[in-house]
Amino acid sequence: MEAAAPACYRHPSTETYVRCTRCERYICPDCMRDASVGHHCVECVKEGQRSVRQPRTVFGGAVSRATAPLVTYALMALNVLVYLSEVVRPEIVDRFAVLGAALTGPDGEQYYYRGDTFPGYELTGIADGEWYRLVTGAFLHLPPDASFGVMHLLFNMFALWNIGRAVEGQLGRVRYLALYLLSAVGGSVLVYLLAPDTSTVGASGAVFGLAAAYWVIHRRLGRDMAAVNRFMAGFLLWMVLSALFTSWQGHLGGLLTGALVTYGLAFAPPKLRSGPVQVAGAVVLLGLFAVAVVVKTSALTGGGV
Repeated sequence: MEAAAPACYRHPSTETYVRCTRCERYICPDCMRDASVGHHCVECVKEGQRSVRQPRTVFGGAVSRATAPLVTYALMALNVLVYLSEVVRPEIVDRFAVLGAALTGPDGEQYYYRGDTFPGYELTGIADGEWYRLVTGAFLHLPPDASFGVMHLLFNMFALWNIGRAVEGQLGRVRYLALYLLSAVGGSVLVYLLAPDTSTVGASGAVFGLAAAYWVIHRRLGRDMAAVNRFMAGFLLWMVLSALFTSWQGHLGGLLTGALVTYGLAFAPPKLRSGPVQVAGAVVLLGLFAVAVVVKTSALTGGGV
């Protein structure tokens, strides 16, 4: 009586005489994976991949095989979608823009806040606990009927597309997104500290943070800085000129935050480039932002909020 032919351990109906050189189980052609010696089964390949240390960039991010800067594209799409929402419902701008403190009157209009409230007038803005404005304002842009109008959005998206792709490729998606959001918040916080009665919108703070990161990254990698310095000089010149019609405070806050965050990622000792340590650093920075907001709120309201 003849012995039954061996079958693949994953496909019992398929006869095979090939064994996995690692676990010695029979495998069919569909389950074979080429190895340096013989073939491995699917499970042994997965186990081997888990035991191999994933390559990291000098900034601590995992080296990605993907070529598409998905986070940059997603941020651009989100900004455009929010802008379309503004066109349909213009009141979104007043509701979610970066605004430190204002008085909303019975007529719905906003008035300057000078530390006192009056019957029928309500305190509005970050000073009244609307901290979400520190983030949401960075995804809004000037409405089409404004002087700068849609060009505000187009300029920021063009800059985000050009700079964001390069920065995302070096930092990795998670760190890049964290840098973008921290720069946006940093710009909003400086607006609140220096111009609390100004309503501000735009992704410029985050974009300036990416520009600073672009400069730090090239310096860390030892690239030729001549062209990068010219690029950065142009951005700084734009920050000065745009102060005539946009928020220089938001630009400067984003620039400083982006430089600080990327410097920490780029020049920290190797042992401090791990994910948990970098998360802790981001939490500390957010804590400093929160302290600054609380102190400013106390100064504006006399400690009443």
